[in-house]
Amino acid sequence: MNGIQNQRSSPLFSLGRVLATPGVLEALEQNDQTPATFLDRHICGDWGNVGQEDWQLNEHALQDGSRILSDYLTSKGIKIWIITEATDANGNRAATTLLLPDEY
Repeated sequence: MNGIQNQRSSPLFSLGRVLATPGVLEALEQNDQTPATFLDRHICGDWGNVGQEDWQLNEHALQDGSRILSDYLTSKGIKIWIITEATDANGNRAATTLLLPDEY
């Protein structure tokens, strides 16, 4: 978490429709992990391994409804991203997608 501790445990925003690419589903299956493990962290404000600038952008996005990006590693070190897209300035979210970075 780049030295930033996050103690929040309740959802901070709506995920909207949850989608996952075939690549990320395969990676999670190979690691015996589920999307829920990472979605729970994402929705509670644990943005994983994003840099400080992206961390701050995510925190700002909680207020203005813009895009939220999280970056995690599976138990075997495969990087996955979760992106929650903005819909409007009221914080409504259209969709959240789990994907591998090269699928972006």
